[in-house]
Amino acid sequence: MKLKRPKSLTELAAEEVRARIIDGRIGLGAALSENALAAELGISKTPVREALLQLKQEGLVEVQPQRGTYVFRMAAEQVVMISELREILEVAAIKAAVARNPDALVERMGAVFAAMRHAYEAGDRLAYRQLDAEYHEAIIELCGNPYIRSAYRQISFCIQALRSRLSSEDQLNRLSIADHREMLRLAKARDAAALQKLLRAHIGQTRQSYLAVLDRRDGEAASVPA
Repeated sequence: MKLKRPKSLTELAAEEVRARIIDGRIGLGAALSENALAAELGISKTPVREALLQLKQEGLVEVQPQRGTYVFRMAAEQVVMISELREILEVAAIKAAVARNPDALVERMGAVFAAMRHAYEAGDRLAYRQLDAEYHEAIIELCGNPYIRSAYRQISFCIQALRSRLSSEDQLNRLSIADHREMLRLAKARDAAALQKLLRAHIGQTRQSYLAVLDRRDGEAASVPA
């Protein structure tokens, strides 16, 4: 039996800051202070600095020379571009997963959907958005293409951060649970073409929802007196 290596301080710091960005405790565009994070986490600045560099590689953090380190900012054009890449990867992945691992795909999607439905009915938005991410990542993991998996990892945490900002919208959650139920049905039928069509529509709707949230946020900011 192989012993598991304990996580380093850098890994622990990266996990904590990543979780705060994804669930919204740290806002998009917020400044990140190495000194403040180190003091709050009870560690030195070195693992915090290394953790922020890791989060930069994941697209969650931006380092601006002579200015500082910030949580990524999601402008409308970035939402569109990330959504375009997400659509390309997930649509290709679902076709490959149905062809290569149909039984495992149905089993995994079914298990995650059951948990999603329970979280949705319980009104547990935090659990729901985490499971939503798991559902889509299952498609990527079971596609059998390591290049698709690698490319998806470059945007997956940004997608999760955006998803968390939509999870408070009840209407969007209703649409989401319905789409995921239908995806599972189509996966059981091994209807890859219909799954691809539904995924395109699902991601397109999510993109429009992101843009609407940005418009509303910008409108609220503009209405605040200087």
